[in-house]
Amino acid sequence: MVFVTGDTHGDPNRLSKNHLKCLNEGDTLIVCGDFGFIWDKSKAEQKFLKALSKRNYNICFIDGTHENFDLLNAYPLTIWNGGKVHQISDNIFHLMRGQVFEIDGLKIFTMGGGESPDLDARIEDNPWLKYEIPSKNELLEGAANLENNDCKIDIIITHEPSSTIKGFLKLGESEAVRVTTLNAYFDELSKCSEFKRWFFGSLHLDKYISNTYIGVHKAVVNAHTGERVAFDV
Repeated sequence: MVFVTGDTHGDPNRLSKNHLKCLNEGDTLIVCGDFGFIWDKSKAEQKFLKALSKRNYNICFIDGTHENFDLLNAYPLTIWNGGKVHQISDNIFHLMRGQVFEIDGLKIFTMGGGESPDLDARIEDNPWLKYEIPSKNELLEGAANLENNDCKIDIIITHEPSSTIKGFLKLGESEAVRVTTLNAYFDELSKCSEFKRWFFGSLHLDKYISNTYIGVHKAVVNAHTGERVAFDV
């Protein structure tokens, strides 16, 4: 089975065995960005990754807007279940942008990345932050991979939502909604593709916008059924 959750931001409680007791051997958990456990190569971080590597299920993640891309991109690039990944360990994978994976009978399209509101202020001190925005080539590769699958997939996993969903969720807020090129790309993706469910994590909410669009944060959701199987930690 495939399960989905939101940004973990390096919080060990979010990936504790107790919180993930719904996962069985051979299952796959996908984190919708901002994984946070490949950040500084500290002893604590390496110890936790080693513990995760001993689990009998897969832990996968797309990238978000808070990643150390220098560290992430240093891992080996390989193919896993039909798509490109950075392999962290035997059971931990970074699902790269614009890929289609076939996992437990589901075709899953992934597109990590986004644009932080304070990107310009932070990029001078952290030059790798510029990589949080998907490149033109990554967006084109995503479109090509969708076309190769007749634009018919089961699950879409992104960090950011489309501009339409983002605008809907921020109705009533006084500040103008920040819409990026990536949000607009997702609008086009939603129009031209057939899919069952779309999961995103950047807004840090657990919310069913519809049976199709699902915001995830601390909940764990069964990607096959859309059912929540674990809640706040």
